[in-house]
Amino acid sequence: MTKLFWNVLKVSPVIFAATFFAANSTLAGETKEQVTTVAQLSQEESNSFGQVTSVSQFSDVQPTDWAFQALQSLVERYGCIAGYPNGTYRGNRALTRYEFAAGLNACLDRVNELIATATADLVTKQDLATLQRLQEEFSAELATLRGRVDGLEARTSELEANQFSTTTKLVGEAIFNVSDAFGDQRAGGADLNSNTVFSDRVRLSLESSFTGKDKLQVRLQAGNIVQNNTVTGTNMTRLGYEADTGNGVEIDKINYAFNLSDAIRVKIDANNAEFFENTNVFNPDFRSSGSGALSRYGRFSPIYRQGAGGAGVTVTFNPNDALSLTGAYLAPRSSNPNDGFGVFDGDYAAFGQIAFQPSKAFNIGLTYAHTYDGGRDPDLTVAGNPNDINLTGSTGSAFAARPFGNGVATSANHYGIEATFQPSSKLTVGGWVGYTTAKSEAGATRGSDADLFFWAATVGLKDFGREGNLLGLIFGQSPRVTSNDIAGREDPDTSYHAEALYKVKLTDNIAVTPGVLVIFNPEHNDANDTIYIGTLRTTFTF
Repeated sequence: MTKLFWNVLKVSPVIFAATFFAANSTLAGETKEQVTTVAQLSQEESNSFGQVTSVSQFSDVQPTDWAFQALQSLVERYGCIAGYPNGTYRGNRALTRYEFAAGLNACLDRVNELIATATADLVTKQDLATLQRLQEEFSAELATLRGRVDGLEARTSELEANQFSTTTKLVGEAIFNVSDAFGDQRAGGADLNSNTVFSDRVRLSLESSFTGKDKLQVRLQAGNIVQNNTVTGTNMTRLGYEADTGNGVEIDKINYAFNLSDAIRVKIDANNAEFFENTNVFNPDFRSSGSGALSRYGRFSPIYRQGAGGAGVTVTFNPNDALSLTGAYLAPRSSNPNDGFGVFDGDYAAFGQIAFQPSKAFNIGLTYAHTYDGGRDPDLTVAGNPNDINLTGSTGSAFAARPFGNGVATSANHYGIEATFQPSSKLTVGGWVGYTTAKSEAGATRGSDADLFFWAATVGLKDFGREGNLLGLIFGQSPRVTSNDIAGREDPDTSYHAEALYKVKLTDNIAVTPGVLVIFNPEHNDANDTIYIGTLRTTFTF
């Protein structure tokens, strides 16, 4: 018993260190006048407010005190320190021999109690013999396991010594695309002459976190997937993952997102900002360019493409609640300091959305955006550019993109309703409807108005045929000019967008998606023949 007692004390030398020194005095310095009588000691003990359970209960003990750790151990680990009724410890007062004896005795009693508790159920010699026999029996396995642990430690040390970064991870995506367009004529009446193409798009995203709740993204992109509207004559046939940099690498995204508070999430985009990257678009199965819809229009409502391409800020209130609010401002030409450009003097898009999810199955959003496009390209020496005005994000007809003509400054109000319904984990039904009122802000058409309308419905069947697969159907009407004060710039008929795809998940990192896109009455003109786009997209993620 004595040997075990001293072993305990060797493990916990703080008991003696604190007992002798916590009062910041030494016994050697005591005089006979300082000796407290038994009656005085009894009186002192009667003033004690009893055992404490935490050192924080002492109002006069601070973490900076030299004996704080020793006192904390005696209080919280061994439970043998008491204080005074006023909540103080009085660590700087002189220590009498009687007080030392009483304190030491209390700690020894407590240690004896702990020893008794710890040794109440000691192992027997039979138990030790059994353990020894098991150790001998499994000595080979134990040696193998020890070797594996040593090898793992060595590999871990090597990784830590040569890791890319302690704050940054690399996320990659590569797309191989095979596609072709079919039909008798392209939109406009000329023959549709198209060849099968094989192209690619690669994205490397460096994502850094400095607090665990923030993210700095720097994304690199290269690709040679050419816009197929040059062949079909309409933006309605465009794919959702196009990128043509001649396979030259460019910095595609730079942004930083962080929590201003538990209820406020902020994202700042330095370039190529897009609303659909920053908020809920209510189309979870099809929003991704690499694994979602094959077409540009099928990914989400065109309202989320307003103001794309510049810098801006997005703020979301209550991002994790059933009711959330998002506000954003984007300036597509924010980096140009010349008159008519910049953050506040040029093109802009102001965005607001209320998202409401009363249950896990149903989610709905009300969206509004106000935009202004000055109709000037800062890279040109003259005003005007045929592709400068774009109210629909290149998803509808040419009239819908530029209702008042090429390069005419245009302001617009965009309204949208989006919804998603998931009656089961394997079925998602969604859709959107949108309406735009546009106004000419320059030239002879100043003050003219035009209205645009669009809608779509989507169905996604998860785990169709195999776990991880997705069967998708999309049908709708891309943006169409329903009325226009400018004669001859109103779409005469209605186009319909039909899309079917089947994503096959080969592995956790490889997916193959064959699909077909059909555009009836391209450019909202029934004089145009139906156009078919066949595509096979293979996506690698890492």
